[in-house]
Amino acid sequence: MATIWIDGEWHDKSTGKISVYDHGLLYGDGIFEGIRAYGGKIFRLGEHLDRLYDSAKAIALEIPYPKAELGKVIEQAVAKSGLDDAYIRPIITRGIGDLGIDARKCPRATTIVIVDPIMVWAPQRYEQGLSLVTAGTPIPLREALSPRVKSLNYLAHVMAKMEGTVAGADEVLMLDTAGWVCEGSGQNLFVVKGRTVRTPPASAGILLGVTRKAVMELALEAGLEMREELLNRYDVYTADEAFLTGTASELAPIRVVDGRTIGGGKAGPITKDLHARFHALVRK
Repeated sequence: MATIWIDGEWHDKSTGKISVYDHGLLYGDGIFEGIRAYGGKIFRLGEHLDRLYDSAKAIALEIPYPKAELGKVIEQAVAKSGLDDAYIRPIITRGIGDLGIDARKCPRATTIVIVDPIMVWAPQRYEQGLSLVTAGTPIPLREALSPRVKSLNYLAHVMAKMEGTVAGADEVLMLDTAGWVCEGSGQNLFVVKGRTVRTPPASAGILLGVTRKAVMELALEAGLEMREELLNRYDVYTADEAFLTGTASELAPIRVVDGRTIGGGKAGPITKDLHARFHALVRK
């Protein structure tokens, strides 16, 4: 069942509520993480907490709990939920203020932990692959806010996802304003050519995913060449294989992009092997 913790108090879906004056609700002023537990064991909790606290520092948001204490709360929430496999969503908002945007009016941040099941795509999609279209909505400008800040404002990604839905696609490919390929609406992108695996670098304006990092490590362990480099749509269209990675989606193969079939039009051997290695890793 869903388990929710808000600043020291436990709730379920019906009682987990925040103030309408919370600046996370009013302005998207806050940060979050997406974390997975497999068999009751939380995958790379330390890395997720490091990213959460770095995001907070980047936007001058003080989390009112030490990192170790919040980690224990997350562990307690998973145990309390009774879920073996679960999705965990820590959220830190600027807190309760007034209807203005002055952060000084928010004396204390609001801290939330949600534990609930999640399924992004049906299981057969991991064999058949996903259909993607290129979104017209670009990723937010890097000059406005670093993409390494996992902020509560995902509106550009929401709008891009809506474009894909209207087009009848499973997902979208998001570009920057220069036309470089960046990511999906909420996932990192990998392409495979021969035994070389490539993914856009941090400089492309992507979120540095924890799953992305794990897959890069697994690719090297598998004896593959792993590169971080700028990609354009030609690189995606002509790839032997392509897949998306994310905490919720794990490794999701891509079968078609903008009407171009990728490789054999289903999950390829390298994608399957990396996914199997990932499943073994998370359950160690």
